[in-house]
Amino acid sequence: QIGEALEELYGPSREAHASELAYHFGEAVPSTDNHKFVHYSLIAGEQALAAYAHEEALAHFQRALAAKEGQAMDAETAALLAGTGRIQVALAERHEMQEAVDNLIRAFDYYADTGNVEQAVAVAQNQLPYPLGLKGKVQLLGRALKLVPADSREAGSLLPNYGRELGMSEADYEGAQQAFDQGLAIARREQDTALELRVLANAAHVDLFNLNFHGNLQKGFRAIGLASRVADLGFEEEQARRYTTMSLLAIGDLERGRQQAEATLYIAEQLHQRSLLGWAEWLNAEVAFLEGDWGKARRHNDRALSLMPKAMHILAQRAHLECELGDFGTGETYLDCLLEVQRLFSPTPSLEFSVPAVLIPVMTRITGRFDRLDTINQSAESVLASPYVLPRHAMSARAGLAIIAVQQSDSAACVELYAALKSQSGTLVSLLYLCADRLLGLLSQTMGNPDAAAVHFEDALGFCRRAGYRPELAWSCHDYAEALLVGAHGDAPLPGDRGKALSLLEESLSISRELGMLPLMERVVTLQERAEAQPEAAKAPAYPGGLTQREVGVLQLIAAGKTDREIAEKLVISVKTVGNHVSNILNKTSTANRTEAATYAAQRGLL
Repeated sequence: QIGEALEELYGPSREAHASELAYHFGEAVPSTDNHKFVHYSLIAGEQALAAYAHEEALAHFQRALAAKEGQAMDAETAALLAGTGRIQVALAERHEMQEAVDNLIRAFDYYADTGNVEQAVAVAQNQLPYPLGLKGKVQLLGRALKLVPADSREAGSLLPNYGRELGMSEADYEGAQQAFDQGLAIARREQDTALELRVLANAAHVDLFNLNFHGNLQKGFRAIGLASRVADLGFEEEQARRYTTMSLLAIGDLERGRQQAEATLYIAEQLHQRSLLGWAEWLNAEVAFLEGDWGKARRHNDRALSLMPKAMHILAQRAHLECELGDFGTGETYLDCLLEVQRLFSPTPSLEFSVPAVLIPVMTRITGRFDRLDTINQSAESVLASPYVLPRHAMSARAGLAIIAVQQSDSAACVELYAALKSQSGTLVSLLYLCADRLLGLLSQTMGNPDAAAVHFEDALGFCRRAGYRPELAWSCHDYAEALLVGAHGDAPLPGDRGKALSLLEESLSISRELGMLPLMERVVTLQERAEAQPEAAKAPAYPGGLTQREVGVLQLIAAGKTDREIAEKLVISVKTVGNHVSNILNKTSTANRTEAATYAAQRGLL
C-alpha cells in the first residue's frame, strides 16, 4: 500500500510526502525484494536531496549502494553514486573529499560509456568546495568537454569549473584564463546570465589565490551585480561574495568587506550546505578579528567549528585569537587539533601545510615560546617545494619563515624573504592576514637597512589606521617602537626620535589594554620601562669593524671556545644562523679563523 501511494504521489509538487513515504517503504519492503528496496531508496534519496535533507539522502543512497554491492554497474548504481558524490561535496570534511570525486568519476564513466552525454555532463558539473589536491577532477572535466561541441552551451556549462580546477589544482593560471574567456564568450553569445555569473565567480576565486586583487574585485563585483538578475540564490553568488570579501580585507577595505561577509552568511544560510555556512561564519569571524571585536569573532568561530570541526583555517583562527588574549594553553590545544588534522594529509601545497607554516611562528612571537621549528620547516617545505603551489599559499609559508628569520637574526634568510614578500607591500599577507609592511620592516631591520625599515613601519601604521585593523596596528606600533629603542635581538636600533618611540608605545598600550591583548600589553610595559631607564641621549655602542651587538656576543662565545652548536643553544638560534654570524665576523675583522677572531676581540677589549 505504501508503494502504491508513493507511485501516486511521486513528483516535484509532492516532494515531502514522496520522501517520507519512500523512507517508510524502504523500511517496510522485504529484504528479499532487492529491486524494490533499491528503487524506492533511490527515490527517497533524490527527494530528500531536493529538500536539502542531505544526511537523510546520504543514508538512503548508501543503503541502496550496499544492497547493490557485487552487482554489475547499471543506471541505478550510477544514479546512486552520482547522488552520493553530490551529497559528500556538501557534507564531507576536506580530507574525505577524494571519496566524493571517486564516486562522481564512477558515475561519469558509466554515463559516458553508455552515451548518456546529458547525465555525464551533469555529473562533471558538480563544483567542489576544496579543489586542491584531489585526483581526477581536472581529467573528469576535460573528458566531459570532449563529449560536447567545443563552442556549445554544454561546453560553456563545464568551462567555469574546468578553469577553476586548472587554476587551483594545477596552478595553471594561463590555462584557467583561457577557459574562463571561452566560457564568458559562450555565456554572452547565448545571453545566459547565470552562466556568466558562474564564469566570473570562478575566475574571481582563481585571481584571489594568485594575489590578483584587482582582477578578483573587478570580476567579483561584476558577478554580484549579475546575481540580482538570477532567480535563485546559488553557490556562485556565495563564492563571488566570499572571495571578494577576502580581497577587500587584504587591501584594507574593512567596511565593504564587512558588508560582503554579512551577505555571504545570509546566502550560505539559504543554501543549507554545511561547508559553505562554515566558511561564511569563519569569514565574519575574520572581519571581527581584524577590528578587535573578540567576542563577536569567538561567536562566529564557535559556529564555524560546530559545522567544520576539522577545518584548518577555522582552527588556526581560534588558536591565534586565544593567544592574542593570553590564553596560551587553549591556543596550544587548538594548535594540537590542527596538527592532528594535518596528519590526515600527504604533504601538499595546500591549507593543511601553509596554515601551520605561518600560524606557529605567529604564536611563537606572541607567546615567546620558541619551539616546533621542525614542524614549521616541514610545512613550509611541503608548500614551497611543489610546482603546483599557489601564490597565496606560498606567501603564507614565507610570512611564517620571515618571522622565524627575524627571531633568529638570520640576515641571509631575511634578504631572500624580503625579496619574495616585497610585492605585497600595502596589503595583508598570509592566511592569517598579517600586515606585509610590518613584516618587511622587521626583515629590513634585521638585514641592517634602517632607512627601509622605517619606511615600511610608517607604511604599516598608515595602512592599519586607514583600514581600522586595531590589533595589527597595536603590533605595528610596538615593533616600530622596539626598533627605534633597542633594535632587533641585540642589533643596533633604528635612528629616530626617542619621543616618537614612547608615543608609539603609548598608542600600542592603549589599544592592547582596551582589547585585552595581555601578551602585547606585557611586552609594551616592559619596553616602556626599559625606555624610561635609558638616558635621553643614549646611543647604541659603536663596535670596531662595524660589528653589531649580536655579532660581538657571538665573538665572545667563540673566544670562550664554544662550538657553533653550543652557541646556537646558548642564544636560542639555529646553527645555520650562527654560521652566518661567524662568516660576517671573520669578514668584518679581516681574520682567517676563529683563533684569530678571538685574538682580535681580546686586543680590542671586547671580552
